[in-house]
Amino acid sequence: MRISTFGYSMKQGAKNIGRNKMFSIASIATMAACIFLFGLFYSIVVNFNYIIEKAEEGVAITVFFNEDTTDERKQEIGKELEDTDGVLSVNYVSAEQAWEGFKDNYFKESKDAAEGFKNDNPLANSDNYEVYMTDVEKQKDVVAYAESLEGVRDVNKSDLVAKTLASVNRLVGYISVAIIVILLAVSIFLISNTVTMGITVRREEIAIMKYIGAKDGFVRAPFVFEGLLIGVVGAIIPLVMLYFMYDKAVIYIMTRYSLLNNIIDFLPVFDVYKTLLPVGIALGVGIGFMGSFFTIRKHLRV
Repeated sequence: MRISTFGYSMKQGAKNIGRNKMFSIASIATMAACIFLFGLFYSIVVNFNYIIEKAEEGVAITVFFNEDTTDERKQEIGKELEDTDGVLSVNYVSAEQAWEGFKDNYFKESKDAAEGFKNDNPLANSDNYEVYMTDVEKQKDVVAYAESLEGVRDVNKSDLVAKTLASVNRLVGYISVAIIVILLAVSIFLISNTVTMGITVRREEIAIMKYIGAKDGFVRAPFVFEGLLIGVVGAIIPLVMLYFMYDKAVIYIMTRYSLLNNIIDFLPVFDVYKTLLPVGIALGVGIGFMGSFFTIRKHLRV
């Protein structure tokens, strides 16, 4: 496309928006609302996934050894577990550490009772590896592998927690896809209506252009630019709003519900916008292009 043709198309696209102010404003507002809801939903989902990932990192299986397992073999087991797919980290807990942890949890108000075991550790054969995973859905495979290792006596796991976290992840994924599809459909429909109004106003002009030999691309370009402009403006407005609202919302939540400070943590706004900004702009441009391109395509036959 020549520079002069490009300039003409841009100018006509802007004029089309001016000719159909009410429909254009309605389309931009609806696009902005859709992108805002998408950004809001994305921010919630990405933080929820971040919290779930942190929770998954805290889910561990415990690998115990046979009584006759040598220290050398225990080290080999630790190395084999570290090299297993889906394992985040492996932490060795000695019998003394296991007893200290047990004592702190169950003898908080009975220190004297705990002193009775000072020289006779009841957990003498309970040294173990705590194995943390990158994905809780990997737990079943990691447990099966750990149980197959020579020198392993038992593997403790939390099936309920693992299944719950895995189910929540899948549910969030399904809901995300459904909402995104609905928002895209609504936005495309409204932009299509706006472009259709512009075509109706210029129907005779389009017919004359076609009769004198204008190519489809030349006729289509102003309407495509119109859709792109609506998409870009409709995406920028909510993204700017969300950017300034995000930190304020996080501060409000953490202040209003101070008990959450030690339980959950939110992603910084820059981490959220590393993905949200390009995706939001791409959605606006893509929806604007699709809504206008396929609408004008139906009206090029005269």
